[in-house]
Amino acid sequence: MLAAFVIGFGWVCQFFSQVTVPLAIAVLLTALLVPVATRLKRLGWPPAAAAAVSLLGMVLLILGVGYAIGLTAAAQAPALVDETKLGFQQLLTWLAGDPWHIDQAQIDTWLASVTTWLNESRALLASYAAKVGTQVGHFLAGVAIALIATFFFLYEGEHLWHSSVRLLPGRYHDRTFAAAERGWASLVAYMRAQVLVTLVDAAGVSLAALLLGLPMVPALFALTFFVCFIPVVGAVIAGTVATLLALVTHGWVAALIMAGATVVVMWTESHFLQPLLLGRAASLHPLAVLVGLVIGAEVAGIVGALLVIPTMAFGVAFIRALRGMPVADAPDPSIRKVALSILASSAYHCRHG
Repeated sequence: MLAAFVIGFGWVCQFFSQVTVPLAIAVLLTALLVPVATRLKRLGWPPAAAAAVSLLGMVLLILGVGYAIGLTAAAQAPALVDETKLGFQQLLTWLAGDPWHIDQAQIDTWLASVTTWLNESRALLASYAAKVGTQVGHFLAGVAIALIATFFFLYEGEHLWHSSVRLLPGRYHDRTFAAAERGWASLVAYMRAQVLVTLVDAAGVSLAALLLGLPMVPALFALTFFVCFIPVVGAVIAGTVATLLALVTHGWVAALIMAGATVVVMWTESHFLQPLLLGRAASLHPLAVLVGLVIGAEVAGIVGALLVIPTMAFGVAFIRALRGMPVADAPDPSIRKVALSILASSAYHCRHG
């Protein structure tokens, strides 16, 4: 019966994904912002103002970082264009030499073939553009739903939850409330740990870029930090941008080094940081985190990889509290404690490896 319920619930969520996915994202954003809103409420702010300021602060931070990246890119664009032209000429020279012997006439023939194909495929490309435009519209609608839902969750999320639980028989109210509090605490701890993981990713990629002498390192740091909240795709975007930046400014050797450094950083994140830090924050075994990420990505792609561990964090703490099992306090993923955990784990593997 439980399996049938889980399958049916998953089917409903998938069928109404244009609403359920933004609502799930809103829950994660609420878990990330609720400490800020709670602090403002304790300082005497009205709940609505605390929720609005917390959400607006996050939006302004993202827009501000994007604006700073744009300014940096615009300021360095002329130099990057010149370096790109030089790199392209070097690529043509390399193709013309051993072992390829591809001359300019062959390249012109290929370019003409591509141009002909584009001219003959206008209808197909227009249909693809229409589909992309539709997806963009759905994405923007989802962003609006997520932001509005986040505001109301921050504003009166506890009231909404209590109203939902009161639909259950009275004898289940107290235990359900207590279990939900433990599950929510685990989810909040998970989101804090996720911020730390993405911070480490951004620091690793930026350090490699700095050692290679690449331009726009602060912008690369900010871009990596934000996109790495998106599983799988975020790492690909960050690595591609960093590698292309190295290619057009320092050549293919630096690009290979940058690509290798990005792969090392992302591999360390997925096989070490995520299982260790997120597992601790969510009171899950590192192996459960690793397997959960794989299953979530296989079942529902990017969205599944994004939501599976928060769902597991809340669900495990909720069920343990319902069954009366001891639930450890949500760990504080501070840098000091994380560093001690990493050192202890390294020492253990050194002794037993």
